[in-house]
Amino acid sequence: MSVEDVGPFVSKLRAMVAEIQNLPMPTIAALDGTAVGGGLEMALDGCDMRIAADTDQDGPVVETKIWQLIPGGGGTQNLPRLIGKAKAKELIFTGRVLDGVQAHSVGLVNDVVEQNRDGDAAYRRAVQLACEILPQGPVAVRMAKLAIDKGLEVDLSTGLAIEQACYAQVIPTKDRVEGLSAFKEKRPPVYKGE
Repeated sequence: MSVEDVGPFVSKLRAMVAEIQNLPMPTIAALDGTAVGGGLEMALDGCDMRIAADTDQDGPVVETKIWQLIPGGGGTQNLPRLIGKAKAKELIFTGRVLDGVQAHSVGLVNDVVEQNRDGDAAYRRAVQLACEILPQGPVAVRMAKLAIDKGLEVDLSTGLAIEQACYAQVIPTKDRVEGLSAFKEKRPPVYKGE
């Protein structure tokens, strides 16, 4: 890539990651193979949750080691927020590649699973996780995601105000009434996103 092409490419990468981050529904990345650089940055920075196979090789921020760059897709900002400043600096400065178990131990991924013969163990676990989320109230899940994401960008007092505003949007929904009725009647709720 020419020097002139790098800037626009990284800007498009950041914009794509931001679009994924801003999706109103939960997003899950399944890491069943090698993920390094921008590809893993997309999973780390853009997705709400990540599942890795134990044999997965993750290089969240190999740019300093391989290309004499810094993580340009949001990694210098999102990685410290995910795993802490000191560990993020360690990984960025060394360009270390981690397997799935190591990635889980430092908090890069939510869950690590043993890889299967088909090579899709992380994908299968991601689908299971999505199936756990799916029956929940869609408006409540959407508002919880918004409250968490926006609240972490500000001080605690402002974050609590954001939470209150999101909570207020759930109160007038038909789904909230359905949830209360289902609880009272001891039956599973049937949410419709209304």
